[in-house]
Amino acid sequence: MSDLLERLRGRGWRMTAQRRVVAEVLDGEHVHLTADEVLARATARLPEISRATVYNTLGELVSLGEVLEVATDGRAKRYDPNAHHPHHHLVCSHCGAIRDVHPTGDPLATLPTSERFGFTVREAEVTYWGLCPACTGS
Repeated sequence: MSDLLERLRGRGWRMTAQRRVVAEVLDGEHVHLTADEVLARATARLPEISRATVYNTLGELVSLGEVLEVATDGRAKRYDPNAHHPHHHLVCSHCGAIRDVHPTGDPLATLPTSERFGFTVREAEVTYWGLCPACTGS
């Protein structure tokens, strides 16, 4: 059973066949699927699942805080089940591939007090941009 499925069961989330399939599709490391990719994979496992059910389930998972919605440079939103482990993202500026990264250090420490404009900063989201090995031909 995936970490996401375990977390959902622990919350007492009603596990229908459709919800289970969506959660299973989101299982794994470095998962950053679009809603349409989730739909395609869910349909392959459960042909009768509807687009509305997939989209509604993704919305519920985001509202519950069990899945992160990741938006990069105007591309389709992606869904990240790694919601309970602090991390940043590495994004290919050509193909849009996304990887979770865990750099050392505190990104808040690099923001000078003079650049906080009186804000009480609680967290930082860092996105690193570059080209993935497939796009560089490496």
